[in-house]
Amino acid sequence: MSVTGADVIEVLDRAYPRRLAEPWDSVGPVCGDPAEPVGSILVCVDVTDAVVDAAVHMGAQMVVAHHPLLLRGVDSVAADTVKGRLIHRLIRSGVALFTAHTNADSARPGVSDALAEILDLVDTVPIDPKPAVPMDKWVVMVPEGNAEQVSEAMFAVGAGAIGEYRDCSWSVVGTGQFEPQEAADPAIGVVGERTRVDEDRIEMVAERGLRPAVLAALRGAHPYEEPAFDILELAETAGVLGLGRFGRLTSPTTVREFAERAAERLGSPSGVRFAGEPDARVEVVAVCGGAGDSLLDTVTAAGADVYLTGDLRHHPADESRRRGGPALIDAGHWGTEFPWCGQVATLLSEALDVEVEVYREPTDPFAVVGRS
Repeated sequence: MSVTGADVIEVLDRAYPRRLAEPWDSVGPVCGDPAEPVGSILVCVDVTDAVVDAAVHMGAQMVVAHHPLLLRGVDSVAADTVKGRLIHRLIRSGVALFTAHTNADSARPGVSDALAEILDLVDTVPIDPKPAVPMDKWVVMVPEGNAEQVSEAMFAVGAGAIGEYRDCSWSVVGTGQFEPQEAADPAIGVVGERTRVDEDRIEMVAERGLRPAVLAALRGAHPYEEPAFDILELAETAGVLGLGRFGRLTSPTTVREFAERAAERLGSPSGVRFAGEPDARVEVVAVCGGAGDSLLDTVTAAGADVYLTGDLRHHPADESRRRGGPALIDAGHWGTEFPWCGQVATLLSEALDVEVEVYREPTDPFAVVGRS
């Protein structure tokens, strides 16, 4: 069965959930019919005329881009506008467009993971972690013979999921006690008589948004007229998703050598520049794909030896260094985000029977002019 645009979108949404996007962002499908077949895909950082030329030349049915073509609100995509012309060309050529921007920045693996990997960072964690999804802890008392049916009903609606693990629970056997009153219709015991029953105490977690579904499943599967259960709201914690990455190098180096590594491996057309003592030791590294000077205070507080990102502005960089911040390396916006394209290509080619190519020509608007 042929792959459709909807199949590609499903894989991308699973890897880079749209809920991770910043409120101001624009992500997801831009144009194209999800029902149409997709046999080849072009991945890029920016959607430019040259990128569209390449997509049409290779016969691609979809372009997956990092930067949104239509980020701000528009009231026209007329063909006589710069972006409208590109949209018209894509549609006329049967090429769909999909964008994964700040959702790909915060996903794991995402943009900064690809950057960290190419620079040999290990043991990475987010610089600016997003809060973990709010969770409930469910504690349910069930007669021993009915514990499995109740657990399975709760699992079926999403309870018991922890990261990449499913159907997680903990249980212990205890003794339940109750006395049915006159209007009761007990599954076990007799009206007016106190009853003691061997019961399993089952504990599992579930996303808070699933609470109505889990409660309905519990009540539907539980043999008791009035099940005994507790719902505990767990404290919010930092999650594993978020912007940027802290990591460490397995072999320490210097600021100069790490900047040279970045220049060699990232190939940024706008060059690589650094601020700091060239021979200072580097072991703890912070990286952020794209424009990352908003995280300067955070990486300083965390004690990074060096912070590599793009689009570092003069005054924030200067003030950070004056306050004792880490050495800084600016490897350009495009240069720090391009490694993500390879991540996407691998993701799609492994998940689907499609041809995936990466647009490798820099779309950075800047280039470096040498000086003597």
